[in-house]
Amino acid sequence: MPVVVVESPAKAKTIKKYLGKNYHVVASFGHIRDLPTKDGSVDPDQEFSMKWEVPKASTKHIQEIVNALKQDQDLILATDPDREGEAISWHIKEVLNKKRGVKLVSEPKRVVFNSVTKSSVQNAIDAPRQIDMELVNAYLTRRALDYLVGYRLSPVLWRKLPGARSAGRVQSVCVRIIVERETEIDNFDTTEYWTVTALFNTPTGERFAAQLTQLDSKKLAKFGLNSKTDANRAVEAIIGREFQVSSVQTKPTTNTPPPPFMTATMQQEASRKLRMSPRVSMRVAQKLYEDGLITYMRTDAIFMVPEAITEARKVIQDRFGNEYLPEKPRIFKSKAKNAQEAHECIRPTSLSKDAKTIVIADSDQRQLYELIWNRTVASQMQSAVFLQTRADILSTDKIVGLRATGRITKFNGYQRLYQEGQDDKEADNDAETAVNEKTPLPPLEENTPLKQEKVTPKQHFTKPPPRYSEASLVKKMVELGIGRPSTYSSIVATIQDRGYVLRQSGKLVPQPIGKLLVFFLKLYFERYVEFKFTAKLEEELDDIASGRKKYQQVLEGFWGDFSESIQSAQGLRLTEVLDRLADIVVPLLVPPTNDRADARSCPKCNTGRLVLRLSKTNAAIGCSNSPECDFRKGFDGSESRSIGNDPTTGLPISVLVGNYGPYLQLGSTGEQKEKPKRASIPKDIGIDNLDLDTALALLSLPKTIGNHPTDNEPIIGSIGPYGPYLKHAGKYANLKTTPELLSINLEQAVEKLAEKRARGTKGGAQGKSLGKHPEGGIVTLNSGRFGPYVKWNRTNASVPKNTDPETITLDDAIALLAVKKKKVKRK
Repeated sequence: MPVVVVESPAKAKTIKKYLGKNYHVVASFGHIRDLPTKDGSVDPDQEFSMKWEVPKASTKHIQEIVNALKQDQDLILATDPDREGEAISWHIKEVLNKKRGVKLVSEPKRVVFNSVTKSSVQNAIDAPRQIDMELVNAYLTRRALDYLVGYRLSPVLWRKLPGARSAGRVQSVCVRIIVERETEIDNFDTTEYWTVTALFNTPTGERFAAQLTQLDSKKLAKFGLNSKTDANRAVEAIIGREFQVSSVQTKPTTNTPPPPFMTATMQQEASRKLRMSPRVSMRVAQKLYEDGLITYMRTDAIFMVPEAITEARKVIQDRFGNEYLPEKPRIFKSKAKNAQEAHECIRPTSLSKDAKTIVIADSDQRQLYELIWNRTVASQMQSAVFLQTRADILSTDKIVGLRATGRITKFNGYQRLYQEGQDDKEADNDAETAVNEKTPLPPLEENTPLKQEKVTPKQHFTKPPPRYSEASLVKKMVELGIGRPSTYSSIVATIQDRGYVLRQSGKLVPQPIGKLLVFFLKLYFERYVEFKFTAKLEEELDDIASGRKKYQQVLEGFWGDFSESIQSAQGLRLTEVLDRLADIVVPLLVPPTNDRADARSCPKCNTGRLVLRLSKTNAAIGCSNSPECDFRKGFDGSESRSIGNDPTTGLPISVLVGNYGPYLQLGSTGEQKEKPKRASIPKDIGIDNLDLDTALALLSLPKTIGNHPTDNEPIIGSIGPYGPYLKHAGKYANLKTTPELLSINLEQAVEKLAEKRARGTKGGAQGKSLGKHPEGGIVTLNSGRFGPYVKWNRTNASVPKNTDPETITLDDAIALLAVKKKKVKRK
């Protein structure tokens, strides 16, 4: 009975069902060995040799494979069809070759299938191959590169940039993308401009709007009306004049359907339409794949096999009719130069089954499946057809001109089923933004006289480019050629987990330590955070995978210059680093003025020098004359200022900027006997929304909301390391926002505590089962006083601060618990 090895138990269960009793299917639970998390695991002096170790959690899974091989030495490796899957198979083979008592009858067989269906699995079993060492070498090169950057550059960061946790080869480049966008936003100069719109009536009484495009017989320049005075003059020029249609142009336009999903576009659409982060959408897609519902979800290809195209066309014909079916199938080709992952798009394995007819209990899986099904079918449908009309309106004296545009849908085509989502558009700040753009214009003909009805001026301001969302960041990574399908979601998650970037209202906001990381790397390791350099390395990995380059050649080319940069940086003094960083940071936060000869002179005392102040989590600039001069400004623009006076004590309330960010202070240091009371300013309040009432409420914490009606014990409201919470009789209940804490009354507090107790260990945020631990026992996700944590037996591990607990998977939890156990053993 041949032994088939796959990665996950879910996949093993599905494949066992297809192969039957003649095969023994076991799971490796992902990678069975990894590089030890210590220096020396990759040795550049020994041709980049790597030292691998088998984690304790994998020992049990290896033994299961060994036990199965005692009955039959025929080994089939059926891991995923990409580099990671190839690497897992190679690791299994290498470990088994060193195992005593394991004697394989022949070289292990490698089989790959793009979907977990009976036909795909059986076809793969019937056509085995050997392990592709070129794919493995590409994997080894990436692991070596990431390791060398992480374990050689990170110690430099820890010593030279207090607060920085670690640097990743691609992650640091992504932080740079976000930081540079924030700099664009900060440096953006807003321009005022006005548009003027006029309503007209046709002789038959139909109304439409047109926008001013010509004034004083000249074409109106972009932002040509830059004040209310200009706009009013334009309005006066329109009023009283007679107008007629000078020209009408109508032309058909078509929108072709988007191609089926690849990894990046699926993550983007899931983020836009389903509010799923890349990490969550990949977790959900993984389950759909393992259950045999969709094809492999890590791919940069948009090609669809002929049989799937045929099935899609039949679905279109049966459900929508022949008018929605193109004469010929649509064939999509990948734009990626080296499409190196799985070789087909992400699609349902059976298009005859939509989300309504298939049994999927999990709502996230059902929604993502429906999105994939709709996109796949729509990609083979007819184009949408529109009629675009542009009408120019001219005064009879030809001094003033306006333009109206309109559009009507002649045939909705693929848009009957699917419309692609959009990120925040890059601000075009177009002063000629068309009106009626997506609505039809009435029938118009040249020389038709028009009756003027109403003229309206409107003020606008140019807008900076938007911050990146997780979806638009993935899109940017694809454009720049950095990262690959198997790494997008982990990169986006890692930069948040390390605290370099914070997700706020769906946008990625760089934190002070993230900005400093980028400034530091650009100062001392500029080449290694260049977009083109990183993209070139990705291309070289693709070249290794295709056999065009040797992996040691690529590693040697990287290591020579990189090691020299590391040695140079190790000789830097901390004061020198901070001084050079201050040269960059100070002009950004305190722009130079004519009355300050030195850009770094303190604007408050004029004698001190602005220097960089760092903590583990924050950064600010302050005066070298501190504490005599209290000037301080944070990276978020926060600056010391007065809020007002406490009506009870008369003491002043101020916003101050400290090493850990802005905070409130009641009273003045040194001017009263008691120590001034202080309170942090939560991020969901922010300094911009801080008024005297809110400041007083924050300074009053912790506060007694009232006594609980059942036992007359007090209910306390306060803010802890993981946010606002309620406390009663030794029990805690987390609140979602600080404003909720500040406004909550006794009745609402009692209800919140009751909800928390009712949940108990039945599910929800506390006691949610994540699955079975490899060593036995159930792993749960819980909520405690200090935030969410995972629990297994007697081991608890906190969920990282910037991680959404709802995204934690069983594998994530096992990894967190393993780290915690190691720390406990060291103690």
